[in-house]
Amino acid sequence: MLPSNASVHTGRGALVVIPTYDEVENIESIVGRLLAAAPEAHVLVVDDASPDGTGELAERMAAADERVHVQHRTGKLGLGAAYVFGFGWGLEHGYEFLVEMDADGSHPPERLPAMLARVASQAPDAPSLAIGSRWVPGGSVVNWPLSRQVLSRGGNAYARIVLGLSLKDVTAGFRAYRAETVRAMDLSHIDSKGYCFQVDMTLRVLDQGHRVVEVPIEFRERERGESKMSQAIVVEAMLRVTQWGVGRRLAALRGLVGR
Repeated sequence: MLPSNASVHTGRGALVVIPTYDEVENIESIVGRLLAAAPEAHVLVVDDASPDGTGELAERMAAADERVHVQHRTGKLGLGAAYVFGFGWGLEHGYEFLVEMDADGSHPPERLPAMLARVASQAPDAPSLAIGSRWVPGGSVVNWPLSRQVLSRGGNAYARIVLGLSLKDVTAGFRAYRAETVRAMDLSHIDSKGYCFQVDMTLRVLDQGHRVVEVPIEFRERERGESKMSQAIVVEAMLRVTQWGVGRRLAALRGLVGR
């Protein structure tokens, strides 16, 4: 693996996709931190018609900095759909790496160079996806209520068991992908709307035969604005993971019977 402080790994060719809905209090700060940490990265704000003026603020930021781009959608269409939209835009514009990051400040952009270093490595066993992980050694959460910690740890444990994964934080939303890996997916068939989108994408990377690594991060609860987590998102994730797990086990059994 190349050293994480090599200049080629500070963001060149990377597009950071940031979905927004009512994040006017956070978007300017997080984009500023991101561009300070990875000056060569570009940012795409995908705004879902935020009524609080997030989209308008993002437009002013884009007018002042050519590294910032904005795309507007017609309504609140879901986190997964926003990332699929952003990935498609990034692929069309020729970026080498595609990054997922929340707008609320919970993901530390200062860790992005380390994540990009992993997926940009030219080593034969280099990963195609680096996940910013809360639950590996060196990772942590700050100011998160115990109920959210239990929900996250429990959800990840369930996904590991049902899907046969070894990853500790498969639901994490701070991620860096090789664009070529995303390009090989059929993005039009990804319809996961909530946080199960992260599990869906992980499975698609693994099913291509690529490696996934976890990079420890310090995850912080948002200080401003309201969380978008809801019971519907949790239910969708549990149902989808269960369906995927059953489907994968049945496929494996059919493969054994067919031998």
